Amino acid sequence: MAAAAVLAVVAGAVVSQSVGSTASADETPLQTQLDQLLTNSAFTGSQVDLVVRDAATGDTLYNRNGGNRLMPASNTKLFTSAAALGVLGPAYKFHTDVLATSPVKDGKILGDLYLKGYGDPTTLQADYVALAQQLKAAGVQRVVGNLVADDSYFDRVRLGDGWAGDDESSYYSAQISALTLAPNTDYDSGTAIVETLPGAAAGDPVKLTMVPANGVLKIVNTATTGATGSANTLVVVREHGTNTVRVSGSFPLGAAKSTKWVTVWEPQLYAADVFRRALAAEGIKVLGRTKGATTPTGAAVLAKDESMTVGELMTPFMKLSNNMHAEHLVKAMGAAVKGQGTWPAGLAVVTDYAKSKGVDTSTIRINDGSGLARKVNLTSNAITTLLLAVQQEPWFQQWYSALPIAGNPDRFIGGTLASRMRNTPAANNLHAKTGTLTGATALSGYVTTKDGRKLVFSMISNNYLTTPRPVEDAVGVLLASWSDQTPPAAAAVPENRRSTQPVCESEWVKAAC
Repeated sequence: MAAAAVLAVVAGAVVSQSVGSTASADETPLQTQLDQLLTNSAFTGSQVDLVVRDAATGDTLYNRNGGNRLMPASNTKLFTSAAALGVLGPAYKFHTDVLATSPVKDGKILGDLYLKGYGDPTTLQADYVALAQQLKAAGVQRVVGNLVADDSYFDRVRLGDGWAGDDESSYYSAQISALTLAPNTDYDSGTAIVETLPGAAAGDPVKLTMVPANGVLKIVNTATTGATGSANTLVVVREHGTNTVRVSGSFPLGAAKSTKWVTVWEPQLYAADVFRRALAAEGIKVLGRTKGATTPTGAAVLAKDESMTVGELMTPFMKLSNNMHAEHLVKAMGAAVKGQGTWPAGLAVVTDYAKSKGVDTSTIRINDGSGLARKVNLTSNAITTLLLAVQQEPWFQQWYSALPIAGNPDRFIGGTLASRMRNTPAANNLHAKTGTLTGATALSGYVTTKDGRKLVFSMISNNYLTTPRPVEDAVGVLLASWSDQTPPAAAAVPENRRSTQPVCESEWVKAAC
């Protein structure tokens, strides 16, 4: 038999194993139609894995290269999120504390005031305001010492191993710190927002506002207002190793407000600056400077802020594919289980959890929590094994609901699948995690067939020049349309289009791509 038509028996079913294999008399109609979809020029010179299994029995219905290791991009978050719920638990909360070694006496703290973070990626300016209000209610009027930012719950390795240097200023590649701040309710921790409006006339400087207001990021503005209808060439970039943000280009007269995110260098000092401003607004004066240090043992907690639960965090995390949430969860698992808030400790916890669920972890490599690192290698076999196993977890329904849902336009329901597979049988049916890097796309999750049979599937494609995402969607639609009694007509092979994906989650709502 020719190599291109090699067949193998998996779980009692004959399954196709190579791209471009010819139909066999032993193939089921579903296998034949999936083969037809994967016989696509997008896969010439590239790789694709596809595994489809029965969600109730685990039986393999289709396996194309399911044991091959590929870059899964944000499909890595399936492992991180499941481990976080399994290890930390859905009720787990992060917290941020304000402490002092001196008691409040006559409205004064005769010493330093400590702001200590425990890894919360959802802390907002409003939460720092609430902490300041708690101090005011406790009678604090003056801090004679310094304001100390303490992020020692995590290590000081800010960026993941293998993250691209040219992503450093982009909101999806922010620095990881146990004490941080998000500027919005997408909870993009470690970032600030630069809002831009055109000037009064062409040639005028553009008008800029930093959200939240802070004294850490310094804007250098050379951007000008362009003529009405001219091109928007606005660029907002933070310089490496600094908090200098350069805004350049042209922004057309009459244009609506532009909103761009930028990451912060050393976000613990950014959080402390915003907190210090909140203290001042409450009439609490800090006489010393703001600095980073570790809180002394025995310091008393004067105020505390708690996050939403990890179960609730799953919605913004998974729907919007938030990289920073993934990495905060990884380090939090390391701190909670191994006493080390580091990537190595946390990733060991993630791997141990996957192994406990039957995943052969000797065949995969998990190098970060988000999949931003191109060193991550997963297999479709490993992903579908995890998807099958977590169905038995008590928190499964909350996790399943947090996955993006195909074709649902609501941003916090459809998430990164909101614009995909609309008006098809997959819409409001298929729950799956997306993933994208340049030359890598993945989609893995659950879908119910026309017969009411629930399936798990995982498709990963790598090293293509023409994006196979239309094929990915066609696979989802075919599975949702499938009936063993009355199979749909032969699956249509979608038209290919040249990929222009930069190195980021191009399906993210805020991404420049």
